[in-house]
Amino acid sequence: MEYKNYMKLEFHSKSQNEAFARVVVAAFAAQLDPTIEEISDIKTAVSEAVTNAIIHGYDDKNELVTIICRINDNELEIIVEDKGKGIEDIGKAREPLYTSKPELERSGMGFTVMETFMDTVEVNSEMGKGTKISMTKKFKSLDED
Repeated sequence: MEYKNYMKLEFHSKSQNEAFARVVVAAFAAQLDPTIEEISDIKTAVSEAVTNAIIHGYDDKNELVTIICRINDNELEIIVEDKGKGIEDIGKAREPLYTSKPELERSGMGFTVMETFMDTVEVNSEMGKGTKISMTKKFKSLDED
């Protein structure tokens, strides 16, 4: 049986909205009957992606962050997108402990965390135009019960 669903969320790039985004995506993912650990993984990955958009993409300016979620059968796709300054060197940005803002005492583990908790993580970015992070996670098929 094929199952598909879609949602789109836009919100201001305020740090207060990070928790909101995390909960909305988790609620959307709940229809796939995830474990508590899988929900926690999704929330953590979304938190990292949204925080990157707010802090690095927009330098804490008040702009829009967009999240798109798609369900195709037993796979969840999450896209977090900003129209901010972009990432100059994606390879370097994905290195553990690298941060472009050491003065903020951030750990530089955002992409590593996303990669740990999701099955795939793709990063597309263009200087001056923004960044798009696409993540997927597969779940046990609903037919497997």
